Amino acid sequence: MTNQQTPGQLILVLDAGTTSTRAIAFTQTGEIVASAGRPMTQHYPASGWVEHDPAEIRDLSQACLEEVAAQVGAERIAAIGITNQRETICFWDRTTGEPLARAIVWQDRRTADYCAGLKAADPGLEAKVQAKTGLLLDPYFSGTKFRWALDNWPMVADAARGGRLAVGTVESWLIWNLSGGKVHVTDATNASRTLLMDLATCEWDDELIAMLDVPKAALPAIVDCAGALAETTLLGRTIPITGAAGDQQAAAIGQACLSAGMLKATYGTGCFLLAHAGAEPPVSRNRLLATVAWRLDGKPAYALEGAIFVAGSAVQWLRDGLGIIATSAESETLAQSVPDNGGVSFVPALAGLGAPYWNPDARGVICGLSGGSTRAHVVRAALEAQGQQTADLVDALAADGVPAAMLRVDGGMVANNWLCQDLADSLGVVVERPRVIETTAMGAAMLAGVGAGLFADLAAAADAMAAADVRFHPATDGATRSARRAQWQAAIAKVLA
Repeated sequence: MTNQQTPGQLILVLDAGTTSTRAIAFTQTGEIVASAGRPMTQHYPASGWVEHDPAEIRDLSQACLEEVAAQVGAERIAAIGITNQRETICFWDRTTGEPLARAIVWQDRRTADYCAGLKAADPGLEAKVQAKTGLLLDPYFSGTKFRWALDNWPMVADAARGGRLAVGTVESWLIWNLSGGKVHVTDATNASRTLLMDLATCEWDDELIAMLDVPKAALPAIVDCAGALAETTLLGRTIPITGAAGDQQAAAIGQACLSAGMLKATYGTGCFLLAHAGAEPPVSRNRLLATVAWRLDGKPAYALEGAIFVAGSAVQWLRDGLGIIATSAESETLAQSVPDNGGVSFVPALAGLGAPYWNPDARGVICGLSGGSTRAHVVRAALEAQGQQTADLVDALAADGVPAAMLRVDGGMVANNWLCQDLADSLGVVVERPRVIETTAMGAAMLAGVGAGLFADLAAAADAMAAADVRFHPATDGATRSARRAQWQAAIAKVLA
């Protein structure tokens, strides 16, 4: 494919996240020229349950796209890319196009008992599932949420019996709506998070579908991450949708992690670390996940991934749940106001523990409190937890043969300089922050640019759009780092006990 860049043409990205939906317009050199965002309503109908309203996702996304198109001029938009919160699953009626129920969000733990039952019934099942999918039997993934909806929501079950049910992750739901109900597809990165796709073939697997007893006819077709995926009409103009990827894969692309061994971590609601693993499906022996990094021209690339369920949401909880900070930005000032954590550890298992522990029943712990402890110590411990949780993942990667030489970071939390420095100190490696921290959207823009023929390949897109900004070098000695790790591991032991 030849480079067909046209000066002045923009790439519009829809970033449908967990707590907000945003549209961002990029130039072909990576500058953001316009953006619009809307907060997403979080629904918590029971302990451990998290839901979104698919109609709200659809309507807010459309409003953001139209707002940005009006700002920049729809005629300047060459292509649209989509990136999304992964594992969240939507259910809708093919005939009406309307949602049948709320979306079950990736953080939701309602299928923990179901997963435990599968493992108890067949002790070797999880190993078989991991070999085929790269995933573990955990409520995090979409497939068990699908099974639960069929068992518990009559409207979903009735639509399945009547052949009217359509199911998909958030990008699939959005493409359906943006295309006017003409296209029901999912990209390979999102499909790889469902427990229903064979990682080697990138196709729905009949054995996995039978294991969860879900209707294959409701599933979307699996497609590449770049190409002519669909078309939409925006302010009267037809614009192609040419890129799609789950948010963490998009962030890795936006960070130009395009060759084996390169690592990135995104610190948003949760934290997700991806290490590019090459052209063959990797196998983790340390309870990391294997996943599709992207698929282009029918050829997948793969990654190892560690998922931390609570990152920025821990700071949000300190603000909204405990009320000990007024704004998230205040956490940086408070962390800097004390020389250390004063012996306080905070394991923010507010939605269970992810990799490498995979304990959905774990709950958060603040320990080591004394009469001298202050809110500054608690806040600092919450931020330090991000570095320690990341160190857990980096240790697991090293045990899997992928040592970290550098970590590229992005997401809303990394605007906090103190946090970035603490990551470097916790890991003992250089931490690099990009010029544009919206790397999730950047990766979707790069994919859309390749899919629209604006760039020859992802390497050319990265050369044009991605650039580093600041590097944070480790500033603590090995003994201090080891002592902090020991304190963290003792706190984790309390949670797991």
